[in-house]
Amino acid sequence: MAKRVAIIDIGSNSVRMVVYEKVSRFAFHLLYEEKSKVRISEDAYKHNGMLQTIPMQRTFDALSDFLQISHSFKTTKLLCVATSALRDAPNKQDFLQKVKQKLKLNIKIISGEKEAYYGAIACANLLPQQKDALSIDIGGGSTEFAYIDEQNVSQTLSLKLGTVRLKELYFDADDIDGAVAYIDNQLEYLPDVDIQTLIGIGGTFRAISRSIMKRENYPLNKLHAYEYDYATFKKFIKELLCAKSSKDLKTLFINSNRYDVIKPGALILQRVIKKINLKKIITSGVGVREGVYLSDLLRNSKHKFPHNYNTSVRYLMDSYVQDKHFANHLNVLSKTIFDLSAEYLQIDVKYRYHLALAAKLYFAGSNVHFYSQNKHTYYLIQSALEYGFTHKDIMLIATLTKYAKSKLPSSTHLQLYKVLLPKEKVTKTLSYLLSLTIALLSHKPRNIDFELTFSQNTLHVNSNQKLYLAQEAVSKLKCEHQEFSVKFNS
Repeated sequence: MAKRVAIIDIGSNSVRMVVYEKVSRFAFHLLYEEKSKVRISEDAYKHNGMLQTIPMQRTFDALSDFLQISHSFKTTKLLCVATSALRDAPNKQDFLQKVKQKLKLNIKIISGEKEAYYGAIACANLLPQQKDALSIDIGGGSTEFAYIDEQNVSQTLSLKLGTVRLKELYFDADDIDGAVAYIDNQLEYLPDVDIQTLIGIGGTFRAISRSIMKRENYPLNKLHAYEYDYATFKKFIKELLCAKSSKDLKTLFINSNRYDVIKPGALILQRVIKKINLKKIITSGVGVREGVYLSDLLRNSKHKFPHNYNTSVRYLMDSYVQDKHFANHLNVLSKTIFDLSAEYLQIDVKYRYHLALAAKLYFAGSNVHFYSQNKHTYYLIQSALEYGFTHKDIMLIATLTKYAKSKLPSSTHLQLYKVLLPKEKVTKTLSYLLSLTIALLSHKPRNIDFELTFSQNTLHVNSNQKLYLAQEAVSKLKCEHQEFSVKFNS
């Protein structure tokens, strides 16, 4: 597959472009993103779906600039898809031909089911795996649904429900009862499946989640994989629909560019959640664009990453960890220490993975600046460990690397991220174990040149070498469990 790929997604409300760069077989990262709120469907639904001249020209101009951006990144492949507004427009060929002739760009209009599938495979691959989940992608002209069970996608569905469509047909005429009846009629086509989780895709859902995040004073500035409970979601939707003015919407932290379409989107969500029983809500920062990219990247593996493969981890390893051999030593040794001491230290086995990954990625920050390595590793993990992890996973792994080889996590840090981190004693113990792992390899052996055993409250380090640097480094560490000790036997 091409090293750099541009994806353009022409929606009813916005046209967006992303540029992805592949760093190894299945590892990639976002290189650039741009969007323009062209609203190509403006006034179309009042004219039997006919695209109007001014919105089409806005879209044409945006596409022209997007192509220039794509050329600047020397992309070797460009994929452009269009969804509901063009799909439904009787005069779509006029626009398609103009773009093809003047911009040399081929636009592929995808079906509603394909649109639902693209959004769903992005979620299935790039969010923490979920069982019995329903993805919902509310656009300007249509809303897509898909059933997701771990990495499997099925029962894709596209309905003629969209924020711009409802605004022009019902909200502009203040016919809310008509909008409710129309939505409910469309929702009769929803599949009858047992749903535990609602995964929200698209601008409307992201706007709602971002607002809830601000109201909750959420400590992590990351929308992808942001999770909250059904009660919070239901309450906020109700408040949105009760908002009487722009001032009310501003109080709810809604951006002004969404004032005219947020309530139609909220009404769709309110009617959807009346039909299904939910426990939690997950926000997706990925959607159709990522699905288009993944369908190309993973075309020979049934649109799934290999088992136990994580693209974000691989990207960080490829791009920032120079000595992968030593990183593997840290990974292996951290697991050994955990396996020997976790029961005594009363640490849940689920944290073995977090400790090992923190060890593996610890030196990533040194590729940015050696003397501020911990700070840069912390930032890289917090921001770039993007796909396949919960926010709790990300913050624990990042926290461990921030304080590695140093003092234990500060009270200020633990308090700030309290809702995302384990209990204080657990976090501090894991932090110590990572520091211990790094300390024991202070002499950077080509292969681990000692064996570990554990008895009573002591970790025994058995080696034919003196391990002077390791002994010195370990002596500086502080452990929450004062009775826990490390003994070197040479």
